[in-house]
Amino acid sequence: MSESRHHCGRCQPRALSRREMLQASSCGFGAVAAAALLARDAAGGLSAVHHPGKATSVIFLYMDGGVSQVDSFDPKPALEQYAGKDPHTLFKVDATQFNNVGRVLPSPWKFQPYGASSIPVSDLFPHMGSVIDELAIVRSMTSEFPEHTNANYFLHTGSGLQGRPSMGAWTTYGLGSENDELPGYMVVNGGLIPPGGLDNFTNGFLPATYQGSIIKPNAMGLANVRPLEKSARQQQSKLDLARRLDRDFAERVAGGGSPPDALESAIANQELAYRMQTEVPDLLDLSGESTDTKRAYGLEAEYKPTQVFGTECLLARRMVERGVRFVELTCPSINADRWDQHVKLREGHANNARAVDQPIAALIRDLKDRGMLDSTLVVWSGEFGRTPFAQGSDGRDHNPQAFSMWMAGGGVKGGTITGATDEFGYRVVEKKFMIHDLHATMLHLMGIDHTKLTYRFSGRDMRLTDVYGHVIRDIVA
Repeated sequence: MSESRHHCGRCQPRALSRREMLQASSCGFGAVAAAALLARDAAGGLSAVHHPGKATSVIFLYMDGGVSQVDSFDPKPALEQYAGKDPHTLFKVDATQFNNVGRVLPSPWKFQPYGASSIPVSDLFPHMGSVIDELAIVRSMTSEFPEHTNANYFLHTGSGLQGRPSMGAWTTYGLGSENDELPGYMVVNGGLIPPGGLDNFTNGFLPATYQGSIIKPNAMGLANVRPLEKSARQQQSKLDLARRLDRDFAERVAGGGSPPDALESAIANQELAYRMQTEVPDLLDLSGESTDTKRAYGLEAEYKPTQVFGTECLLARRMVERGVRFVELTCPSINADRWDQHVKLREGHANNARAVDQPIAALIRDLKDRGMLDSTLVVWSGEFGRTPFAQGSDGRDHNPQAFSMWMAGGGVKGGTITGATDEFGYRVVEKKFMIHDLHATMLHLMGIDHTKLTYRFSGRDMRLTDVYGHVIRDIVA
């Protein structure tokens, strides 16, 4: 069955393939050319959005492992008051991942008010604190899963099951791409692929053209992104042969009908890969960036992970400038675990924060200075939070009951806080949100009604938010 029969009809279809275009055309090659141009314009435009949205692209800053909310954006003085107490005597303690419940553990970091909004931020994040008036903090996010792999799938795809389409795939499915030479959905791999692997970035049951394309933050970025042939003519001859073989094979498989999506997508991806050989080297070439810009992002920092994540953030800005619809950044390796500090909380969280704090603040400032923040939605989140009591003596276990995340730009009301946790930061007591609400809000800010972005699969209209999700109105400007 062709993709068009699956489409909900209420969002942006993908551009026509050459074969579909030729089959549908009956008025000569003038009409064919017109159809191609219209398809390209439609894929890059916003004419099919459900309502006016300010954001046209997303940068998702994925804090793999779970940042502790009580050590970052949700200060809890009660932890000092009850330091060293048995948490079982203070509140109901849920089962934890490792069942090694220690004592109440105060934050090793102090909190300071920042900006005109005077929002308190941990000393872990002084740079983020400096741009706090651009951030909307959600202190009451929750997850349904206490284990990394399922929680990662839930955060990325709205389902704890493997193989569902990721939010990046849904976004590009709904809005199309603005650049024919780059994928609409790109993942910059800083060195740590999260638990759950590449299925966090999959297209799932959506057409394969919507899967995430992974790139590294270095001069090469992608394998074979620069032609290996001795001449352009030699490469063109190879490509012409590949096209003829692809076309003949597709026609045989189709048997007079439409070729399978997997085959059409493979051909489309090969053609995109060829076009990327022109665009990607220029994208990865940072020589045109000013010394001040590179320094601001941390590319000259002494700490190598800061340089890596700084490069990721700078590349994300350059991708958005070039029309990439959805960019996700993964964490750099700090020669220890990611934000998953079951032991050595002080050391692990400090090193992770040192890697990402400066680059993220530079990204927010750079987007704003260039007039891009209003149209770029920046999202910062992990898959869950951590316990206010120790695991053992110096770590924190997983806590899906409450965690903090934030959004900025793209129609977000900066300098605000919504939601609240109890005095220990353990459970939500005000405005409980879940991942489906995060996804609904992200789509809303891009002009998409999450209830209408559907794809027919396995006998039902599937969507990113399943049958759940409400827009977090408190943070929408």
